[in-house]
Amino acid sequence: MSEGSWKPCSPGGGHSERAASHPDAGTDGNIGIALKKQIGLFSACGIIIGNIIGSGVFVSPKGVLENAGSVGLSIIVWVCTGFFTAVGALCYAELGVTIPKSGGDYSYVKDIFGGLAGFLRLWIAVLVIYPTSQAVVALTFSTYVLQPLFPTCLPPQIALRLLAAVCLLLLTWVNCHSVRWAMCVQDVFTAGKLLALGLIIIMGFVQICKGHYYWLEPSHALENFREYEVGLLALSFLQGSFAYGGWNFLNYVTEELVDPCRNLPRAIFISIPVVTFVYVFVNMAYITALSPQELLASNAVAVTFGAKLLGVMSWIMPMAVALSTFGGVNGSLFTSSRLFFAGAREGHLPHLLAMIHTRRCTPIPALLFTLISTLLMLCTSDIYTLINYVGFVNYLFYGVTVAGLIVLRVQQPSMHRPIKISLVWPVLYLLFWTFLMVFSLYSGPLVCGVGLVIMMTGVPVYFLGVYWENKPRCFIITMSKAQAPLRQNSFGNCCDYLYLIFCPPIIKDITQLQYHVL
Repeated sequence: MSEGSWKPCSPGGGHSERAASHPDAGTDGNIGIALKKQIGLFSACGIIIGNIIGSGVFVSPKGVLENAGSVGLSIIVWVCTGFFTAVGALCYAELGVTIPKSGGDYSYVKDIFGGLAGFLRLWIAVLVIYPTSQAVVALTFSTYVLQPLFPTCLPPQIALRLLAAVCLLLLTWVNCHSVRWAMCVQDVFTAGKLLALGLIIIMGFVQICKGHYYWLEPSHALENFREYEVGLLALSFLQGSFAYGGWNFLNYVTEELVDPCRNLPRAIFISIPVVTFVYVFVNMAYITALSPQELLASNAVAVTFGAKLLGVMSWIMPMAVALSTFGGVNGSLFTSSRLFFAGAREGHLPHLLAMIHTRRCTPIPALLFTLISTLLMLCTSDIYTLINYVGFVNYLFYGVTVAGLIVLRVQQPSMHRPIKISLVWPVLYLLFWTFLMVFSLYSGPLVCGVGLVIMMTGVPVYFLGVYWENKPRCFIITMSKAQAPLRQNSFGNCCDYLYLIFCPPIIKDITQLQYHVL
């Protein structure tokens, strides 16, 4: 591939932001390509629903019930956490149309609070959050695919990791090839998991019609099966809030939304109530066939539920979990690559990750970076420990972002806002968020502290790599020599050859593969 096929953008972050935000930018001949607006309302809903509903509602929705202490109280917790999730999403909707850039809360925090705050959000996402979460979901997929082949024992770890890697490679290829293909996968698998959950809800209604609703009667629903504690009730709210994780993912791909000012809030207003409805009624359905004790003892609630009611058709539930996790990996790959792309475009990650394919308009380098970091996590044995450490930090930035909405109102009151919500909503969300953060620090100070330390390791990286502009000549020469292969397009050639391996029938000549730097 010739050196001229790599077209650098004009200097300055402002130009690159406009280029990505407006597909028609670049008519001057310097910048002529951007992420295409190919995501409609249906696919937007698929991204939100598909990323929120993973394997948790099928496998272990018992965290809320276990800590709430009664069936009725657990249902109330699911409804309340769904409501506060909708409030947070409402705040993100205003930010998404006011700052119409991909990158989600990273972009909002950076623009409102400055580069360091935004970089720390990006740092923790790049370092731990996305690689670990994608690796875990891929491993869950491989577990439910392989478990029927090993009915008397657990599948070998090497087999689980290899199948998870195949899943990641396949979905990365789909995302590299076409946004439309990626959205088709997302739509199909989101519809599949909703059908499976709909089946569970229907079976629950059938059970109620048969008179199996003992634990749903008011007199029994509020019957405590263990001693009531305020601390455990708070923990149930925390568990419920984590179950709605992923509600902000659509904001990562704002630039690829068709008419974001209309479709972003619409997708949020449709998706969050749908997820809340599903969570509430699926948990009610479970309790029609399983006692609270049986539900808490099960390691895969939907599978136990299916085995009890579906008989020979009980294989549907493990398959539903596999489908759900497969779609979840696809959605996470799609959105996380856009986050890394946005970070590179702002100069917070290597500029190589801000390249997009000139014909396919997909951020292939960012997708390959996401793939490699996730595959590396598959090789570690402490994935779940890392997730526990950074879960607090991830939720911390939700509140920081919502607080940014209030700060932006004060700092720029005349700024154009296609959507302008009442300040009651961000204040209400921040009160709930503060309650969860304080309780998290109280109940797990060590875990929260380690998460904060991991995040703060990004501070020296930011000042050395981003903030420090007038670096010594010796430092610049050393870095220049280290990056010489990159300037000679070795990374581009690597992307080319990887892509040729992934889809040889479509690209037959390497000179056809070109990228554009935003």
